[in-house]
Amino acid sequence: MLFKKYQLMIFKNRHGSCSSIIFPGWLFLAGVVLILAVAGSNIYLWSYYKNYQTMHQNLHRSEHKVQTQKIQLTSLYSKVRNLEQDLQRVKEFDHKLRVMLDLAPVQEVNPDPLGGITQNSPSPAFPLYRQEVLARQMHSFLDQLSTEARLEEIRQQEILQALHRQKNILASTPSIWPAQGWLSSGFGHRTSPFTGQREFHRGIDISAPEGTPIYAPAAGRVTFTGRDGAYGITMIIDHGQGITTRYAHLQRYVAEKKQEVSRGQLIGYVGNTGRSTGPHLHYEVRVNNMPVNPKKYILN
Repeated sequence: MLFKKYQLMIFKNRHGSCSSIIFPGWLFLAGVVLILAVAGSNIYLWSYYKNYQTMHQNLHRSEHKVQTQKIQLTSLYSKVRNLEQDLQRVKEFDHKLRVMLDLAPVQEVNPDPLGGITQNSPSPAFPLYRQEVLARQMHSFLDQLSTEARLEEIRQQEILQALHRQKNILASTPSIWPAQGWLSSGFGHRTSPFTGQREFHRGIDISAPEGTPIYAPAAGRVTFTGRDGAYGITMIIDHGQGITTRYAHLQRYVAEKKQEVSRGQLIGYVGNTGRSTGPHLHYEVRVNNMPVNPKKYILN
């Protein structure tokens, strides 16, 4: 069959005019094979194209899902960090209360359970792996925060019991800002604005306009009013338990010597008297006549 010859007759019109084409049998067979090959290739390519479209759609959906999860993880990460900051503020408040109530401070180590991963950390080669690690670390961190919160609740109960035992001491502890303003100089060593030399600052300076009201930070008894050298117009209040507070550079004082005052009571006004570079309140807290950092006692 492959070596036989075949003749194809083609009639051109009704009058019997025709032409013929002679071709070998192998050529016919090759044509059939070619047609079948082209048809098979088209079917294969069509199937491949449909699979490609399906995979492309699945990839697009997966990428969208990954992006959504990334946004959710980032939002959760931010909320966890805010929760950590809130808990830290509670711990700082707890520490101040313990100082006021003479309770033993809590010693603890608080490592970063999130491993230092932040929103700006460089993404590794596998973002899905990174999200899995971040999610696992945040779950661990939330467990730790839950434990810390339970421990803090126990500590607060201890503080509440101490408060009931020491109501009078608490009422006499200077625990609020004496004036509204901004902290212009802190407690401790600093460079003197007058001599340029290093000196120890026994209190804090609260800068405010002249005439700003000054309020007693705790109950006590006024033991001194008047001018006191570089301090200018000064007031001293004895709060008992060896605690005294000093208010210097006043414009004038309202409370008089030997007067009993309560927390939040108006006692004077910010001024610029004595050795001063501008209107401000110099505020000191002393325990047994030793200066201590007033910020350790301020709760508000």
